[in-house]
Amino acid sequence: MSEAPVAERPTVLVVDDEEDLRDIMRRMLERRGYATLVAGDPEEAISVCREHPEIAALVTDLTLPGASGGELAGQASDLRPGLGVVFISGLPKDIAVTKGLVGADALLVKKPFTADALLAALKAVIPQAG
Repeated sequence: MSEAPVAERPTVLVVDDEEDLRDIMRRMLERRGYATLVAGDPEEAISVCREHPEIAALVTDLTLPGASGGELAGQASDLRPGLGVVFISGLPKDIAVTKGLVGADALLVKKPFTADALLAALKAVIPQAG
């Protein structure tokens, strides 16, 4: 048996308060071999993080009800050290950084985006997904 075992599909938590966008991102990722979990707000996302230690990455809208995507990412990373994070926003990254919504090193995909752009971002934050 010289073949390497097949790697498990990385699990991505998709967080967006717009159900249609959550569903589109979930389908984009599942078609490309990712396992997905979804949440509609930061509170639900943190609950999902607690219940699913297999989460490899968080894809979150930058503007969410109750907390920013940046605040959510901080809380989720505290629960899951090493968690990859991709932010989605209609704002250009330089403006999001200036407003203090994300750090300069954050990976931000600007809306509207393609499946390829989202996947490239995930591959950058989940090395084994490449």
